Amino acid sequence: MKLFHTADWHLGKLVQGVYMTDDQRCVLEQFVQAVAEEKPDAIIIAGDLYDRAIPPTEAVELLDELLRKLVIECETPVLAISGNHDSPDRLDFGTRLMESRGLHLAGRLRAGLKPVVLHDEHGPVHVYLVPYADPAQVRITLDDETIRSHDDAMRAIVARIEADADPNARRIFVGHAFVTPGGEPQPNTSESERPLAIGGAEHVSAGHFKSFHYTALGHLHQAHHVGDERIRYAGSPLKYSISEENHRKGWLVVELDDAGNASVEKREIKPLRDMRRVSASIEEIETEHKTSDDYVFVTLQNDNPVLFPMEKVRAVYPNALHVERRVRSLQIDDSVDGDNEENRAGSRRDADPVDLFASFYREVKGMPLEDEKRKLFAETFMDVMKKEGDAV
Repeated sequence: MKLFHTADWHLGKLVQGVYMTDDQRCVLEQFVQAVAEEKPDAIIIAGDLYDRAIPPTEAVELLDELLRKLVIECETPVLAISGNHDSPDRLDFGTRLMESRGLHLAGRLRAGLKPVVLHDEHGPVHVYLVPYADPAQVRITLDDETIRSHDDAMRAIVARIEADADPNARRIFVGHAFVTPGGEPQPNTSESERPLAIGGAEHVSAGHFKSFHYTALGHLHQAHHVGDERIRYAGSPLKYSISEENHRKGWLVVELDDAGNASVEKREIKPLRDMRRVSASIEEIETEHKTSDDYVFVTLQNDNPVLFPMEKVRAVYPNALHVERRVRSLQIDDSVDGDNEENRAGSRRDADPVDLFASFYREVKGMPLEDEKRKLFAETFMDVMKKEGDAV
């Protein structure tokens, strides 16, 4: 059986105030063309179809267009789940009506966890669609009071699946989570992806998926396997942050043999515009650089301030997203007072919000933050993040 594994489309994405819809259409049309030519048995989309709970109209229209081409014109089943950026209820709407045409959208986690059954000449392949849900939702859905973390939630979900699984069928798990080899904390692969939890509670052990012949994951934007070659992130099809500058974007082609052994091949996508860094003086940019439509983040290496820097940069790079100036000797950023302040700002941006609050509390109160208050702040912070996500 041949499957295409993709994830993290993030339709409706804004980067530095620029909508990425045209760029998304370009890369995803290449994906559709590959489906039309190679005719896989099914397509897996492992979450984050949209970038926000209430996507803009253009994003909804683009997803509708893409699904129509894939399911109706290419006659290829699409199996998709919601991610942490999606609205589960919106993706769930009308799914029963669409399943007869080959469109399977799992928006909200359900206790049943019944697989979508695909067939090839070797027999059935059971695909378990597990949409993103936070531990509290999983605890309620599965009626399991022991669930407190994302790892607890995944352990309980997999146990429920394994209890009813057909031992003679090849099995695929589709999920949206932060999976690491042993559930240990690791840095995210992109600054554009919001955390699933704070305080180190978002990570899930890859060991939970050992009973599946292939695990198709979404959430992390860089394509990679996690400990086992059968546990894979497809990555996003487009760069959504300058932290993804060196990512090679595309999708995965997965082939299962009669015994369930999975072979995986990476297919790369050519973007409409690249996203990259440029470091040079304004004089070098104006006289030596060729005009480019790429999305660039520019660091000007001029010792003196540059008047109207964005206007000058955009004469060469019309789609420049960010311009800053640094003096070679002191590494001063124009937007702040000095390098130390810049580094402190960067450290604050990258730090765990709970740790930041604990430091603030200690500085103001002169005493460490108690565990009970730390937990209360973490829960309150996550509630605020969820509400902001729904309101975007």
